[in-house]
This record gives sequence, C-alpha cells and structure tokens, in this order.
Amino acid sequence: MDIRVLRPSDIPHVQLANITNLPENYFCKYYLYHAMSWPQLSYVAVDVSRPPKTPYDPPKIVGYVLAKMEEDPSDGVQHGHITSLSVMRTHRRLGLAEKLMRQSQRAMAETFNAHYVSLHVRMSNLAALHLYRETLGFTVEKVESKYYADGEDAYSMRIELADLKEQLLDEQEAYEDEGEAVGDEGTEEERKEREEKREKRKAERKMRVRVGRNKGVMDLVEKNEVAAA
Repeated sequence: MDIRVLRPSDIPHVQLANITNLPENYFCKYYLYHAMSWPQLSYVAVDVSRPPKTPYDPPKIVGYVLAKMEEDPSDGVQHGHITSLSVMRTHRRLGLAEKLMRQSQRAMAETFNAHYVSLHVRMSNLAALHLYRETLGFTVEKVESKYYADGEDAYSMRIELADLKEQLLDEQEAYEDEGEAVGDEGTEEERKEREEKREKRKAERKMRVRVGRNKGVMDLVEKNEVAAA
C-alpha cells in the first residue's frame, strides 16, 4: 500500500470513493481547489498489490484524506481542517485512515506551522468517532446543531499539534547533529563551537515546549507577534 500526495489526475477516483462511502459529496472542482491551493495536505492510499496492466490504467485508489488550511479562522489562529476522509470497505482495518490523517497533520505542522487541526463528524458515526478520539487523540470542542444537510448534529473536534511540533524539532536536530558529526574533524575550538550550538538549540527547543504547555494557543500567537515586531 502506498500513501502519497493527492494529484489532480486522482480526483475522479477520489470522488468515486467519496460517493461510494459518504453522504457528503462534492463537485470535482472542490477537490481541485484543495489540490491546487494546499498541494501538501491531501493524500491518497493506493493499492499497489495489483499493478496496472497498461500505462493507461488508473491507480487503484482505496482511500483519501482531503485537507486544507482554514483561510479566515474565527479565532485568529493558524490551523488546518480535515474536509473529508474515507477508506473503501474492502481495505478497512488496515490502519489506512490513521496513516492518511497523521501524514496530513504532519504536513500542516511542517509546511504551514499549524497550531491545531479541526474537523466535523456526525454524532452517529461511531467508527469515525473512535478513530478521531481514541486513536488520534482529538477532543470534542462543541456540538454544532443541524450541521449536515439532512439535519444531523455534528461534533466539532480538534487536536493540538504542540507534541507533533516537538517531535519534528527533535527530528530536525537529530538530522543537523548527524550532519555536524560527519564534519566533526577540525580544531578543538571548532568542535567546541559546534557543541555549544547544539546545546543552544536544545535549550531553545525546551523553552518553546515549556511555554507551549503553560500557555494557551492565543498566548503563543501573541507572543510570536510581539517578538516579530
């Protein structure tokens, strides 16, 4: 199974998966809008166990996540939003939905510095609720009455990305340390300078994490804006 970024050519197959599995359907141009505006955020799961017989055969897309950045957030905080998520019944219980979601969340944090991710889910969709709440760690923020066209209420859910950002910083530091280790030859003074830079990066990261856990998201945004000014 291959998890990769959504391509414009995938859209008819993604739309088919959406129509097959979900009551909320969209026009092709809506998918294209996501793919062109935020090309890093939407992903598809492709079944590669049966490769196409000819170069003209389309990929077998068995799942997708359609995501975006909130363009005009009411709370003024940069965050991502999951528009739609679906996996074909023939390929469920393989962890594909979780992998698609985690890849999209990572891209939101890496590319757009998103502070959190939001989504809506039907109150009757117990399987989706279990995925979002128990597996991925989303929490219910509020209930939105008659959110769906058929009148059903929705849970408005979100997950903070502070821990994911910490993980990304750890990975970046490990990568930088590995690169510096390769070039560690030099004078004692140069090696000492490199070690001081590493310690400084670690101290800065710990401070950011401590501030993030002690303050709300809005406090962080205000702090960053003041620092930028």
